[in-house]
Amino acid sequence: MHEEALLRDLVRKVEEVARAHRVERVERVRLWVGALSHLTEGTLRARWSMATIGSVAEGSGLEVESSLDVHDPRAQGVVLQSLTPRSPWKGSGHPPSVREKPPVSPSS
Repeated sequence: MHEEALLRDLVRKVEEVARAHRVERVERVRLWVGALSHLTEGTLRARWSMATIGSVAEGSGLEVESSLDVHDPRAQGVVLQSLTPRSPWKGSGHPPSVREKPPVSPSS
């Protein structure tokens, strides 16, 4: 299924970004979903917990911003906007977010 491939690619990207920033566990993932991406917020939410099993994002929350703009140049994509590392956070205030904006596209 096309959605399954997109979810696998998305989880791979989350792991790649987390590894690059030395994040061991992810508390929250923020996504932007294009109007023509073939993924809906409902689909993402329904499949997120299963798709992330065994990854750094297992058990993470998911925030989804859905675009209705079919003319946006990213309308066919899904953009990883940020990751929030899971505590323990040793600093003051809230833990920092890791910002990332490359689109996730299906594997060929």
